[in-house]
Amino acid sequence: MTEQPISDPVVEPAVDPVVVGTDGSGGATRAVDWAADHAALRGLPLRVVHAVERLPYDAPRYPIPDSYDRMAPTGRQILDHAERVARDRRPGLDVTTELAEGRPGRVLRDQAGRAAEVVLGSHGAGGFPGMLLGSVGHQVAGHVAVPVVVVRPAPPDAEAEIVVGFDCSKESGPALTYAFEEARLRGHRVRIVCAWEPPVPYGPVISTDLDTMRRAAEDYARGELERLQSGYADVKTELDMVHDHPVSALIAASSRAVLLVVGSHGRNAFTAAVLGSVSRAVLAHAHCPVAVVRAR
Repeated sequence: MTEQPISDPVVEPAVDPVVVGTDGSGGATRAVDWAADHAALRGLPLRVVHAVERLPYDAPRYPIPDSYDRMAPTGRQILDHAERVARDRRPGLDVTTELAEGRPGRVLRDQAGRAAEVVLGSHGAGGFPGMLLGSVGHQVAGHVAVPVVVVRPAPPDAEAEIVVGFDCSKESGPALTYAFEEARLRGHRVRIVCAWEPPVPYGPVISTDLDTMRRAAEDYARGELERLQSGYADVKTELDMVHDHPVSALIAASSRAVLLVVGSHGRNAFTAAVLGSVSRAVLAHAHCPVAVVRAR
């Protein structure tokens, strides 16, 4: 007997959609709201995805009779609710749903191959505060070519401001561009946070003028930013040179922002180097939604 597909065939949109993962939790509903707003701003369709994961003891040799038939109705109810949330939030938005088989992290990585962006909640059903949808956020961010947004509530006193981390490297370029484009669409300003620390001396201690070092770092940062900023003359920007560790500086700045944008080197798929220590720490502790944009 041929096994029936878990969902109907998906009709691909003419343009890549914003993909949002949902598990029916409150955090996932916030992610659907954010994704609907984002898709509408960018003029993109929205695809809502729910993953039905094979039970760990449901091995092919000893399958559980009708296991997928039993789980699929609940998954479709979750998708129906998320679709209503998105349509109520943004009437007229092109919304589709997809019930997929597999682990959520793997499903969303696969979805990213035909998406403009992937959005998910900061924690899912049964999760603990700080755990990203059962660590799904860490399994997706930095592993895919498109931006990944992990949504948590923005601070109640957030300003119309998007914060982006800048380390004066070319790998920061995609994150900066994403932040500027978001700011232009929303009518917000961009706060560029460039954290710097004096080098740790080896050998004899040499007296260091911190003001001179700060000015040199700021001059270099402004030079690197000049060409990008010229393409977004309509976006107000502020450059913060912060004498602190990047994680501390970015988390502090996120307490007044509607979105924090960080870069990811995406060097390999097997180590924490995919995301980097700064991005991983920011995802766990930021006070607002975080967008992780991988360097090309």
